[in-house]
Amino acid sequence: MNRIDWLLLVLTFPSDNATARMRFWRALKAKGCAVLRDGAYLLPFSDERLTELDDLAAGINEAGGNAQLLFVSARDDEQRGYLRSLFDRSAEYAIFQRDVAEARKSLGAAEADVEKQLKRVKKDFEAIQAVDFFPNEASVAGQAALQEFVALANKVLSPGEPHAEDGVIRPLRREDYQGRTWATRRRMWVDRVASAWLIDRFIDTKAAFIWVESPATCPADALGFDFDGAAFTHVGDMVTFEVLVASFSLEDVPGMIALGRMIHALDIGGFAIPEAIGFEAVVAGARQRGLGDEAMLAELGYVLDSMLAHYATPQRKS
Repeated sequence: MNRIDWLLLVLTFPSDNATARMRFWRALKAKGCAVLRDGAYLLPFSDERLTELDDLAAGINEAGGNAQLLFVSARDDEQRGYLRSLFDRSAEYAIFQRDVAEARKSLGAAEADVEKQLKRVKKDFEAIQAVDFFPNEASVAGQAALQEFVALANKVLSPGEPHAEDGVIRPLRREDYQGRTWATRRRMWVDRVASAWLIDRFIDTKAAFIWVESPATCPADALGFDFDGAAFTHVGDMVTFEVLVASFSLEDVPGMIALGRMIHALDIGGFAIPEAIGFEAVVAGARQRGLGDEAMLAELGYVLDSMLAHYATPQRKS
């Protein structure tokens, strides 16, 4: 029988200190605490949550309240199940799915509005996920709703987005791909920017890039990427960036796998990545400034250099 330990914060505030009480109540709610009764707040144990609640308890005591942080263990399986049920986020995921369905109605709006909707939907999902300590079927359904919305939004932001293909990724030799011409669709978005950077930095350092209006206009001698029928595109659950990493055996480059997770999450959805929202904002800002694809690659290439260095740093702080 697996024992789950809990953290129980018991607190009181003088009746004349409503402002401080509200401030700390909001902080506890943001951390996903369950309320056992008035003044008793529960969280599943982890070292990080222990530190956070310790800091909150100290703040409460300094503000004139009284707070004690206790370790609690469930008495039996029935009680353990009850305590876990206090953290069931099914209702929150149901509201999220309803909001996503409503947001889908606005996908025919201007590009800037779609970007705002996409950012809001991702933020809402990440807020639930951050306090979903015991994921269940509801979290899977919420994840599916997010991925579907991301895919639909990307069709607006990045027309011609490729469909995933079935297939085996064959290992390729970088020396066979030097000095080539690489082609992708104009008005690059996250996966194409990252893929072009990867090609330029790690695969073909003498690469020439062309940006086509439609895959149909891709020259026969060019290596296409990130469109249907391209030499390199989505395979299974992998986005083009990840396919290129796997094809050219770049998984051992420090930070590359983590960077791929961020690109994956932004392109087709996935688990929340703290840095993703910032990188997406930089890409969106570059497009809003009217940068052409060549200029975007040059400018965002330095950003991706820094992102890779960040992910390669042991025990980084996000």
